[in-house]
Amino acid sequence: MGEDLNQEGEDMVTQGILPFKIERTDELITPHAGLAMFAEVMRSLDVERMITPYVPKPGSNRGYEAWSFIEPMMLMLAGGGRHVDDLREIRDDQALRTAIGLRTMPAVGTVGDWLVRAGKKGGMGRMRKADEAIAGAILKRLAATDYTLDIDATVIEAEKKEAKWTYKGVPGYQPQLGFLAENGICLSQEFREGNVPAHSGAVRFLKRCLRLCPQIRRLRSDSAFYQADVINECEEAKIGFTITADQDVAIKEVIKTVRDWEPLLDEKGRATDREVGTAIHVMTKAREPFRLVIQRWQNPQGELFEENEYCYQVIATNRDDLSPTEVVRFHNDRGQVENLIKELKIGLGMEQMTSGDFRANGIWFSLGVMAYNLVQAQKLLFLPPEWRTKTVGTLRWQLMETAGRLVRHGRQLILRLAVTAEKFACLLLMRHRMAASI
Repeated sequence: MGEDLNQEGEDMVTQGILPFKIERTDELITPHAGLAMFAEVMRSLDVERMITPYVPKPGSNRGYEAWSFIEPMMLMLAGGGRHVDDLREIRDDQALRTAIGLRTMPAVGTVGDWLVRAGKKGGMGRMRKADEAIAGAILKRLAATDYTLDIDATVIEAEKKEAKWTYKGVPGYQPQLGFLAENGICLSQEFREGNVPAHSGAVRFLKRCLRLCPQIRRLRSDSAFYQADVINECEEAKIGFTITADQDVAIKEVIKTVRDWEPLLDEKGRATDREVGTAIHVMTKAREPFRLVIQRWQNPQGELFEENEYCYQVIATNRDDLSPTEVVRFHNDRGQVENLIKELKIGLGMEQMTSGDFRANGIWFSLGVMAYNLVQAQKLLFLPPEWRTKTVGTLRWQLMETAGRLVRHGRQLILRLAVTAEKFACLLLMRHRMAASI
């Protein structure tokens, strides 16, 4: 008996540093049991049926339907995958695939080919419409009547042969994104070459967002949308806007006329080290005058440059219902859109592109937006309220990366989860809510 223990101890030492052994098993065990519930999110929203009118059709009767590519990519992106090659984790997870009924899955190389083919067949525009359809379905279930639209562009650096140089001095892409501030849903997106300026197509993008969500009542944007046509569209649609104004010659002259400077107040009503003033401005081609809310603060280098005693930030707005301080606070809250973009780029793997082909990358980016919105739907519609502010990384760590063992009991599949009672109750509640939503 003592010799057996000694022999086992010797085996442990030779196998690794710590005193345990590893063995292979053919049992159906998955480290991604939480992704089975994410698959149910897609089923509860009927994503396959919803996107079928938009996604590219197979080239022949023997070809894979688009959903055969999209479903595993949604699982892979939600689970933390960054590249097409990471689909192997889904392909090799027989327990997960059996639990969700994912029987047919194209080879990894075939997925890359599909992205290129879909792009050549006009798939970028179609996939964008699929994204918008999913966003609309989520909003319909939320049934809110009042939204703020935050629009921003972001640079995705890409060392690809065909990538164009961005304003940041790196090659890549510069997609335009429209988020709803109240729930973080990405309402629409437009994948663009890196050298396309952020202000290009501003009115077209705004009109699309307003058409997709008539409940939008407010717009916030940086100076890319400081355009007469955008302001005219907001006035016509009765949208309250706050837009960072370009400090061109005309704006600088207006700043010189301001005399009613007052302290900018913090949230507790206390004076800060900044001041705020207002002026009325008329932009060439704008149909209506609008208010400029101007912040100023001491230039730390003002003693070196006498003419630049102050630094300024100028906000163009038609929000007469807000005081100057309230305009500044409301506009500054658009900084939250940076966190949403970070969720998309870092949380869902869109900080890098998968192909050297622009259109294939456009399809990939659309899939990332789709996965992002489905994760938002999972938090907003099916999980308890305390989960709504959690990042996708936290959601992944606490729910999706859950170990599970799949067993058959009679004709029934049972996924046994290695989780606490509290987490099990949360997962069970989510499943009940999804089942009730169908």
